[in-house]
Amino acid sequence: MTESRDYFNRIAELDMLREKRCGIPEFIFSCGKSPQLVYKLLVELAEQKGFGVATKLSQEQFVFLSRKRKKGYVFDLHREASMVVVRKRDFKFKNNLGPVGIISAGSSDFMVAEEARITAEVLGCRTIYAYDVGVAGIHRIVEPLKGMLKEKVVCIIVVAGMDGVLPVLVKSLVDTPVIGVPVSEGYGYGGEGEAALTTMLQSCSPGLVVVNIDNGFGAAAAAYLIAKKKQ
Repeated sequence: MTESRDYFNRIAELDMLREKRCGIPEFIFSCGKSPQLVYKLLVELAEQKGFGVATKLSQEQFVFLSRKRKKGYVFDLHREASMVVVRKRDFKFKNNLGPVGIISAGSSDFMVAEEARITAEVLGCRTIYAYDVGVAGIHRIVEPLKGMLKEKVVCIIVVAGMDGVLPVLVKSLVDTPVIGVPVSEGYGYGGEGEAALTTMLQSCSPGLVVVNIDNGFGAAAAAYLIAKKKQ
């Protein structure tokens, strides 16, 4: 057990001061890590900060974590977002900032939208969301957008694959910041998110900012910082 702990300490070092420096606490990006390392890092974060979050979990990592438990801790598994949240049993998330709006274009974008939603809520934001309201049935966006504006959302995260048009359209209709998230869903050439990314970057609707492909976490982190400034 000691040898294993020494091994983990050599290959990973948690950044407990990240939140003080840049406003966002450390999350565990799971790609390339063993399931055992993800588990250890999550528990150490929860021990010191009250909670720990891992994103972009593989199937192997998710299955491993679904079987792990630790006395005094709660493991919240979010298969639909490829995420896990570990928290001390008495730890409560505040959810007193925002609200932040989250919109996804199609059902294929659901996983990335959920990553954004869960991240924003863990960081302390209230969220209002509407899924599967893309441009193929553009009438679907009207009522959700009205509701978000009525609730005075501080920004809107818009998640879209395929042609990636929805964030551009939403920004043309609202006076609040919009964060576009291209998703790696689509056909053939450009179908891994490149077409959606290009469309969002070429937007003629001012006030749209764009994160990288499938980066729901990054969009939520930016939304949280906006919400904190508006508090």
